[in-house]
Amino acid sequence: MRELVEAVRRGDADEVTALLEAGADPDTLADGLPVLCPAVAAYDEPVAQALLQAGADPLRTLPDGSTPLTRAVDGGSHRMTYALATSRIPLPAPARAELLDRARRWSEAGAEAGLRRLTGLTGPVERIRVEDEEIGWWCEQLTLGPVTVRDEHRSVLTSMEALYGIRTPFDELVARALAHPDRDHVVWCDVVFTLGRRTDEETWLWSRDLLDHPDRTHRLLAADLLLSLILGDIVKGNQPFWERGRELVPWAEQEEDAQVLAVLLHAMSHDSAPEIEDVGLSYLTHPDPRVRALVPQTLHRPESLTTVLALAHDEDPGVREAVCHWLAHQRGSEPEVGDALVALTHDERQEIRICAVSGLAVRDDPRCVEAEHRIGPVDPELPFDERLMDVWRYQHRREAADGG
Repeated sequence: MRELVEAVRRGDADEVTALLEAGADPDTLADGLPVLCPAVAAYDEPVAQALLQAGADPLRTLPDGSTPLTRAVDGGSHRMTYALATSRIPLPAPARAELLDRARRWSEAGAEAGLRRLTGLTGPVERIRVEDEEIGWWCEQLTLGPVTVRDEHRSVLTSMEALYGIRTPFDELVARALAHPDRDHVVWCDVVFTLGRRTDEETWLWSRDLLDHPDRTHRLLAADLLLSLILGDIVKGNQPFWERGRELVPWAEQEEDAQVLAVLLHAMSHDSAPEIEDVGLSYLTHPDPRVRALVPQTLHRPESLTTVLALAHDEDPGVREAVCHWLAHQRGSEPEVGDALVALTHDERQEIRICAVSGLAVRDDPRCVEAEHRIGPVDPELPFDERLMDVWRYQHRREAADGG
């Protein structure tokens, strides 16, 4: 069906869905291949999902002996691979073994070497950064001749091993993450997520021991892993390390790298102990704003309010935003909190003004009504911010209390 082929090539998921619902064959051929293949090659997940839901076969043998699933593995997108691998449950054992073996070969070789092996070409590789706006992570996309791959193969392998209940050794997962030394890279994120769901003492101790490594990238990964373990397994609701942040105090006291320190402070802030507050206070004037922005989260004693109020005037907007968020969640009756929030409704950043007005409203501070006008027009293209309704809720509460 030509209409379906053209809709897939345009990446029009709505039209693809409509045509499939009208009876189009999800395995329609385009240049001798099922339309799932061009969707996979284009990394078009919405179109691929629509085809899979309509019954497209991810294991269909193609003229070259590959399948749409193995092409997804070669392409290096772990989300695309996951979609195809889980569209037929359970995946037959031979297909599962081939998927894992293929992903492991790519992981061991690396994206560029695998791309050159696949194409047989020796010319320069075109590289572009691809960012996922929804999740916030990124990967590198490599093109050589007619073939394009993404450098997510280690994530493909990690996520598939986890899916099939394979407990990959800690050191092996660490090596995969360190091959992409950036907190926002897909592989790093997936390794942290995978190990973070292993909420056992062994993983905690291994991660903590990694903080002693002389290389800051190893320590950054360790801090990320410990933060993930403290946050716990959201799916299972398991949080055995929620109040273990105080164990990280010795490392936070001696850490000199600002990014590692910021992640450690974030992890520690989920616990409450005098020694954690002492560490936070020691970094009140740290030169890096990422560290100063975490200081309020480490503070819980009433006398710490003065410290937070001082940070409300910080020159860095990220620090002021963190302070505003902290103040907006304080439920005490201290008048200084309301005064600080009123001052922050004049901030140059709209995000801070919204947070400050919301904080005033939630505290039932009548100054929120006048301050609301300082928020200014909100970009209609952005998702609606529920905090914009807090002044209305405050007024509704007042009217109800007055018997209106």
